[in-house]
Amino acid sequence: MSYLQEKESKYIILSLLVISLFVSPYFVLGNDAHIRVHDNLDSNLAWYKILAESGQIAGSAESLLPQVISGVPRNAFGTEFSLIVWLYVWFPTMIAYGVSQAITRFFAFFGMYLLLKDHFIPEKGRSLIRIGTALAFALTPFWPSGMLSTLGMPLALWAFLHIRQGNGKWSHYLTLTLLPFYSSIVLGFFFFLSAMGLLWISDAIRKKAFNWRFLIAIVYMTAVYLITDYRLVYSFLFDSEPNSRDEYFHARLSFFESVRLTFKNFILGHTHVMTLHTLIILPVTIAAMLLVWKHRKLKNERIFVLLFLLNFLLSAWYAFWFYKGWVTLTERFHFLDTFNFARYHFLRPLILYILFAVGLRIIWEEKLFQKAVPLLLGAQIILLLFSNEEIVHRKKPSVSEFYAVEQFEAIKDHIGKPQSSYRIASIGLHPAIAQYNGFYTLDTYNNFYPLRYKYQFRKIIENELEKNQEIRTYFDEWGGRCYLFTDELGKHYMFKKNSKKRIKDLDINIEPFKQMGGEYIFSAVPIDNALENNLSLDATFTSDASAWKIYLYEVL
Repeated sequence: MSYLQEKESKYIILSLLVISLFVSPYFVLGNDAHIRVHDNLDSNLAWYKILAESGQIAGSAESLLPQVISGVPRNAFGTEFSLIVWLYVWFPTMIAYGVSQAITRFFAFFGMYLLLKDHFIPEKGRSLIRIGTALAFALTPFWPSGMLSTLGMPLALWAFLHIRQGNGKWSHYLTLTLLPFYSSIVLGFFFFLSAMGLLWISDAIRKKAFNWRFLIAIVYMTAVYLITDYRLVYSFLFDSEPNSRDEYFHARLSFFESVRLTFKNFILGHTHVMTLHTLIILPVTIAAMLLVWKHRKLKNERIFVLLFLLNFLLSAWYAFWFYKGWVTLTERFHFLDTFNFARYHFLRPLILYILFAVGLRIIWEEKLFQKAVPLLLGAQIILLLFSNEEIVHRKKPSVSEFYAVEQFEAIKDHIGKPQSSYRIASIGLHPAIAQYNGFYTLDTYNNFYPLRYKYQFRKIIENELEKNQEIRTYFDEWGGRCYLFTDELGKHYMFKKNSKKRIKDLDINIEPFKQMGGEYIFSAVPIDNALENNLSLDATFTSDASAWKIYLYEVL
């Protein structure tokens, strides 16, 4: 082994140790760990537990899970061919979560490393740039239930580029086969595969020849996704019942609001694909572009220039997807509302970190700036280390405080009836908490449930919606959060036990609630006029191990 190879191996081992330490809090702290709430604790983690305990993991397309909204479609909870579902069957919640984080980050590292080594930074003596960028990419915050939907793109691109060049091997085809089992087509790979399709078309036009191996590889991976996510395909093609997604209206921004959102996304990124590129990566790419321009190397660095422009165009596409000028088209073609085409910006983590690596290589070639390269890499890695969930979410409830298992066990014992025999809903509290603890809820967070149920549930809260335009628009034009919204609480669902908030003038229709089987309301805040709403305060529950004080109201 040469000196350079030995050096590269040491860098790889060090990177793997850093990733291991990064994910260690999930295993060391367990339920005392602090993790993301939004689109995580408030939804997906509870869904996995419900599905694991439902006996319906492989249920038919028409089957229902009765614990949620008296029967949420099985297809709303994704495919059983996704490994993440089985992690929550095999392991306790936080072990499953930690294993999922580890799988995603290790494969993200090796994917970016191989991509840079084989296709973008192949030069000897550039191992620090390759491995440092791969480590940084592996540490980026990502939406946990997205798995490898974005962080797996470098591995897929590595395989596709080899096949495109005519040197595809079994390992490349194996990569394209296995990735669909730990990623989602709608959360990333639809956009990646369509981008590969555009690359194939570009090649065909420029070279005036069809690269059949490349095309077949794209079709093959698409087919694997369609098979693994057959529930989504079935729902899209054969489920004729209108669902909540049919009332999702996205085109509402003015032209200038869209321009502002373009630059916001370009500079700051997006919560589901957080790249943390603002402080280091963005200046590096701009500086590299200036060097390319200065030395007139636009042709030599054509890929870098194209990716730089594409990065901005993706932010513009994301922002202008919400431009109200789309309304005429969305009214004519309904799928433009039901499918979120704005997610082409999910390609940005892949593009940004390729730009970072190539930008560092361009800066390295300027001898005057060579010493800055390891400093810039180190700064980005340190920044990402501080993005660890345990640090970012340390002031929010821990997993055990959020789900408050002992407290909700006490509520269940106090009610004293089988949980399947009655229905509950929550106020000022995510329904996922009650669902996680086995309660059957009329409320939910899900963007795919029957539209008729949304209308039925709306009758309960219609008076509160009339008081508040923000929550009325939020519910009527999206409805993914089918919550007991109130004017006084607005879009806030996490009132902890030290909150002084009270609801003074609640106005809900209790009859529709009763007709749907509702018997109890779990409220995180006291309701001053409970009796006027035919509610009686039965008991209050607090716990040192919980973030909440639960006011248990019974329907009279």
